[in-house]
Amino acid sequence: MLPDADDLPDLLLDLAVPHEDVNEVTARLRTVTTDPGVRRLLEECAEDVTRVVREVDDPAGLGDRAAHAPTALGEYFLVYVFLFAVPRVRAAHRELGIPDDIGRHTLTDLGRGMALHRRRYGRGGLGVRQAHWLTRHFCGELYQLGRLQYERAGLGTRTAQAITAAGTAVTADSPSLNLHIPDFLGPLTPAACDRSVLRAREFFARYFPDESPAVATCHSWLLDPQLRQHLPADSNIVRFQERFRRGWDDREPADSTPVGFVFGDPDLPARDLPRRTSLERAVGDRLRAGGHWYIGHGWFPWEQ
Repeated sequence: MLPDADDLPDLLLDLAVPHEDVNEVTARLRTVTTDPGVRRLLEECAEDVTRVVREVDDPAGLGDRAAHAPTALGEYFLVYVFLFAVPRVRAAHRELGIPDDIGRHTLTDLGRGMALHRRRYGRGGLGVRQAHWLTRHFCGELYQLGRLQYERAGLGTRTAQAITAAGTAVTADSPSLNLHIPDFLGPLTPAACDRSVLRAREFFARYFPDESPAVATCHSWLLDPQLRQHLPADSNIVRFQERFRRGWDDREPADSTPVGFVFGDPDLPARDLPRRTSLERAVGDRLRAGGHWYIGHGWFPWEQ
């Protein structure tokens, strides 16, 4: 299931694993290859992540297994889970006829997750929360197409109600494409988003023709309308918001979400947040003034 120590770095680079982690992952390979019990555990986990989409906040599953992982693998245990899963997901991509570059770019979220882990904790590895997120990529639910990622998903009750109220008849089970904005991928320019959406329309019509989503959705702090009070009208974030019709309003504060995405650690206190960029000032200043940030929910018709 895994290349040997000489060839493993090539696979790690294909997955955008940070360079500072390549030697660590390669050095721990011996623990996997010499212990049948560890190999069996990893194979079972790999089967899980290529078959089931888990909720991001689900405390069971991968979290339980990671807690019982061999000490020698440390926080790299979940990295090996996804390395074991690569042949399965690539075979599934080939069966669907999905181009190799799209499959490779989609799976590089493993390296992105490791980079986020190091940015927050200052050490290598992969956390349980990020691993739960990656199950979407490895079971074929999510694909990266240019600047944006697209997840094949149902609408859910509240989103379906909001869209129906706006005049588009859908149900909670109606297929949709949920847009995600990956980190470390350059500016969120309108042109880059236009190219991504055009590419996605062609991709899903070709490789998933039976699903026919009526709408695309996005559930992100980047859609919080309060950002318009702090950012220029021609900023990339405000322009991104303009793509979407407003869905339902979320009344539950989500202050740690923008703090985590902008500053790398969701637990940083507001008083310590830097003010180097307009976005950093927007996020921090509102929190320091006693305000809150919320997840915004938006949608737009998919078929054009």
